[in-house]
Amino acid sequence: MKTKVILFFVGLLFFGWNMTSCNGNAQSERITEEVVFQDYGSEPTVLDIEAYTMSNDNFRTALWTGTLLQVTLMSIPVGGEIGLEQHPDTDQFLRIEDGEAQVVMGDYETSLTFTATAGKDFAIFVPAGKWHNLINTGDKPLKLYSIYSPVEHPHGTVHKTFEEAEEAEHAH
Repeated sequence: MKTKVILFFVGLLFFGWNMTSCNGNAQSERITEEVVFQDYGSEPTVLDIEAYTMSNDNFRTALWTGTLLQVTLMSIPVGGEIGLEQHPDTDQFLRIEDGEAQVVMGDYETSLTFTATAGKDFAIFVPAGKWHNLINTGDKPLKLYSIYSPVEHPHGTVHKTFEEAEEAEHAH
């Protein structure tokens, strides 16, 4: 059951979600809203993920933290990277909204045997236990969102820079 729920949420975020009006007619309307950065979890939430992702200038911003799933926004500067990491018990889904990246993964920190180039609208699936990194190879900030299952970062996490994120990771 948990897997079905998680896949449902991933599908909503991956394929986009347009909320329709419930006034009895067949017309639908696009919800437009002001982008307000906060961690909305674990309340029911509908928002324009592309607008939030493109507006985020922080290295990492937690957007929604539930019990079993978390969505974070990331902005990686030109030449920057997420940083080589491994989540032993967490699967990760990333979607690039803008920019270009080199993706590397492997079973060992010293053996990153999987490489791929990814750009706008690409999805990246990182199985639990895989070492991985995304390096911005483009000429503008890499804008993406990430879905973790289960939750990876504390509710309300905001890391303005890579260095701030690294320091927080070493602290917990």
